[in-house]
Amino acid sequence: MQTQSTASFDLTPGSAGVTPAMSKGKARDRRYLFGPVVDFLCLGGSSLLLLPFLFMLPEARYAGPVTTLMLLLANVLNHPHFAHSYQIFYRGFARKAFTLSLGREMQARYLFAGLVAPVLLAAFLAWGALAKDTRLLGHGANLMVLAVGWHYAKQGYGMLMVDAVLKRRFLDERTKKVLLVNCYAVWLAAWVNLNVAISKDDLWGLAYYSFALPRPLQIVTGLAAMATSAAATWALAMHWKRKGALPVNGVVAYGVSLYLWLLFVNVNPLWGLVVPALHSLQYLVVVWRFQLNYETAQLSSEAYRKGSMIRALFGANPAGHLAVFVIFGALLGFLGFWGVPVAVDGLVPYDRQAIPGALFPFMFWIFLNVHHYVLDSVMWRSGNPDTKTHLFG
Repeated sequence: MQTQSTASFDLTPGSAGVTPAMSKGKARDRRYLFGPVVDFLCLGGSSLLLLPFLFMLPEARYAGPVTTLMLLLANVLNHPHFAHSYQIFYRGFARKAFTLSLGREMQARYLFAGLVAPVLLAAFLAWGALAKDTRLLGHGANLMVLAVGWHYAKQGYGMLMVDAVLKRRFLDERTKKVLLVNCYAVWLAAWVNLNVAISKDDLWGLAYYSFALPRPLQIVTGLAAMATSAAATWALAMHWKRKGALPVNGVVAYGVSLYLWLLFVNVNPLWGLVVPALHSLQYLVVVWRFQLNYETAQLSSEAYRKGSMIRALFGANPAGHLAVFVIFGALLGFLGFWGVPVAVDGLVPYDRQAIPGALFPFMFWIFLNVHHYVLDSVMWRSGNPDTKTHLFG
């Protein structure tokens, strides 16, 4: 992938940028994040098994239980996956943002994503709240929906790139460009379809409205998605014909993310409830491998092992440190999405007649969703040496 792209998991295969982390202990198969079965299921293959099963369930009977289950899983999968991006991004932030250790371009990106973007986003939401402008706040929700689609599409592309690096089945630049253009086309078509199909929705009791897009635009974007999808399929087929192999798990992740999770997410009412958890699982399996490699590399230093009480407790056991990282992420996710916003909403007075619903949970959810995507566009890009070193170590 070109380094100028701002994709989540924007990781270009290349031997010069992939530096193996120093590791000890039992060797693992470095062609996989965690193994062939785990990678297949977590990167997207589980969707191919789960969707047919959901079609067999009566919607009226199971909508309630599935909704409840997904709300519970949000605290285990969805919300921690947001928290992990903060844990990784702001770790060593002073070095990344205020020195040239990662290069001038990456320094600028860290400064913008870590300082400027959250201030701008918070100011936008604060202005809408203080002005009691529910329509302006609704635009924030529309921004979140737009960012969600972009994130799903680009994460799927990024998973293909990650699997290609792991398998050493690199795609040529032309094929990657075709696949990337298809990402944008499918994302745009999905967003237009959503605006045409749904005129009004709500988040935490605050209504937001879609844009009144013309039907001809839906037709044009749909045809563009079809054309680029055919081109992407042809490009992958030609690559397979030339090279004799494809990164299968990555191709599955790419296809599932674009089509089952984005363009055709409404193919089944129950499916739309499940997709966020599957998307989060896809993210988590990469982040957990990254963190495990990071801890393995850092624990080779005795000073690092003794640098905190927790590290001293677990010693040189990277799995123990990963467990702490995961538990802390779950706690942060709960506080960010539930604990803090609900508490603040009950303590801070505001005009509840002018702003119906729960204002602070509404603003927190939008902020965390949108800012998460901004952080990812910096952390997982090809020009970030930290990510390459530890993800592929």
